[in-house]
Amino acid sequence: MKSGPWRIDVVEETGSTNADLLARAAAGEEIDGAVLIAESQTSGRGRNGRSWSTPPGSQIALSAGVGVGDVPSAAWGWLPLLAGVAVVDAVAEVTGISAGLKWPNDVLAGDGKLAGILAEVAAPAPVVVVGIGLNVTEAPDPVATSLSLLGATVDRTVLTEALLRHLAARIDGWRAARGPDEGLAADYRSRSVTIGNRVRASLPGDRAVDGVAVDVDELGRLRIDRGDQRTRGAEEARVVTVSAGDITHLRAAAP
Repeated sequence: MKSGPWRIDVVEETGSTNADLLARAAAGEEIDGAVLIAESQTSGRGRNGRSWSTPPGSQIALSAGVGVGDVPSAAWGWLPLLAGVAVVDAVAEVTGISAGLKWPNDVLAGDGKLAGILAEVAAPAPVVVVGIGLNVTEAPDPVATSLSLLGATVDRTVLTEALLRHLAARIDGWRAARGPDEGLAADYRSRSVTIGNRVRASLPGDRAVDGVAVDVDELGRLRIDRGDQRTRGAEEARVVTVSAGDITHLRAAAP
């Protein structure tokens, strides 16, 4: 496999590629530019402590170490978003399948989840580990889909090379701009299937916000317009900014 800017290790099986890279960083290893790819994960990591396992060869399961350089920590929230753009663009390039981005970390195709993304900050070095699980031949649960189920026959090596190439280009632009450059922000918005949809954000503390997702801001947070709910017409009260939470798409916003 072509390495490009990456230093790539491939293992047959591991619990979690994210956990492995984080452990290497904690042990003092320089993981900026390191990529770990597993043929199978037995304890893949998702948001909120969720985990899953994958049969050998059924996914592209990889984690990449991204040195943040002098990018302000407030802009690190764009890393999972730019990784999603890279996944969508690589899938379109290699398979012709059009996928979309559900904020903050899912790639959807058809009615199912095609890929998930998890970004975790490594300690003590200023490096973020970005993990990607892309379903190729099998879907790990009933609400997911795979490229095979969508009708594509895929060479995983070719797709992985395309994914890492797109990911490297997006990271380079993000570092140069010290946050989201105009092209990244525009490309994310154009690929989003959340913006323009009516959504429910389930937040910590058993709170929920319903409304229309209208945009992502310069920090990668989702902006939700609640309309007339619990407001007196003030813009500050009507539009809520969400930095983390589970998003449910309710129905498309009326034109």
